Amino acid sequence: MAAVLSAVACVLAWGAGAPRGMAQDTVTVAAMPAQAAAEAPEVQAEEQTVQAMGPVTHLPLPRFVSMKARESNVRRGPSLTHRIDWVFQRQDMPLEIVAEFGHWRRVLDQDGMGGWVHYSLLSGNRTVLVRDEMVELRMRPDPQAKVVAKLEQNVIARLGECGPNWCYLRVGSHRGWAAKTGLWGVGVDEIRD
Repeated sequence: MAAVLSAVACVLAWGAGAPRGMAQDTVTVAAMPAQAAAEAPEVQAEEQTVQAMGPVTHLPLPRFVSMKARESNVRRGPSLTHRIDWVFQRQDMPLEIVAEFGHWRRVLDQDGMGGWVHYSLLSGNRTVLVRDEMVELRMRPDPQAKVVAKLEQNVIARLGECGPNWCYLRVGSHRGWAAKTGLWGVGVDEIRD
């Protein structure tokens, strides 16, 4: 016999500036049998995380992109009438899209700071930012492989394929594999061909 479930959706908020009725980045759904919920409220709910899809692009949220423009105004809300909180000034900087509204995307940088940016200032070309003090670029995805270059903190590299622990990067004329743990702009579980 199938259990009857009652579900309660809890949405993680991202702070001021998000318009009402917008898809959030993560939805946590707690479900328990209806009879158990009525008879034993102390029973802990089983939690499942569901990845949200953007209401405009129908692409997963959150997702990584890069900044196409050399300069980009970051606004408090999704329109030109909203105040500019700051300006991103680094072309190819990786950003994480956490929300969509019309032609606007809510983005976060590696420090978790962000706001609303017009979609035309963003690119689907993937880049990563070196977040460790020094990351070694190797010939193969192996900690014993020859080091071809060392990348300092805050270097931006083009992202190629990624396995569970390593990503192939291009920085100028240098190419090689770097440990995923020292990079920002690629998901921990993300695999790219």
